[in-house]
Amino acid sequence: MSHGQPLDPKRERPATAPHLRGEATLTSQDPHGKFSRKARCWISIGSNQDRERCIRGAVHALRARFGRLILSSVYESEALGFDGQPFFNLVAGFDSGEPVSVLLASLRAIEDGFGRVRGPNKFAPRTLDLDLLTYGGLAGTIDGCTLPRDEILYHAFVLGPLAEVAAQERHPASGRCYGELWRAFEKSAQPLRPVAFEF
Repeated sequence: MSHGQPLDPKRERPATAPHLRGEATLTSQDPHGKFSRKARCWISIGSNQDRERCIRGAVHALRARFGRLILSSVYESEALGFDGQPFFNLVAGFDSGEPVSVLLASLRAIEDGFGRVRGPNKFAPRTLDLDLLTYGGLAGTIDGCTLPRDEILYHAFVLGPLAEVAAQERHPASGRCYGELWRAFEKSAQPLRPVAFEF
């Protein structure tokens, strides 16, 4: 999710296998652009403007679009990289066989439906932020989207909720389980506060 501060270039990133660099080849797509089998997708959801309405509405819209969702708890975290109200964050998972480009367009449309304003400043308040974190085991640049998303490894508001609901799943690039990554994460600088939230 893009409300965090820029990634620290001094922090070590997991090595990416040479065959995963650059453009990934989606050999599992059929002639109609869909994947031959569904894969688990994880997205991050965040808001720091009209938070309750936007988070609740986003979950409703995602269910209407993608069906059954796996939802983490909702957490509050401070805005990083700019002065602003705290964010509500969670992650949602669903299974899809659609192309990455179609998923991205759907997420953008939901954001727009909740008044998302896009400007030159990446680090700014927003009504709704929906980011595709992973699509199965894909790793590389697909349809202009880098997967898995960098924020998984660097931001507590992404990794913490993901580890809650997918502790045994493995990060597509590093190969480490999200639960293991979260246990090793330095949490003191990015505290998360659980929020009692009903959808």
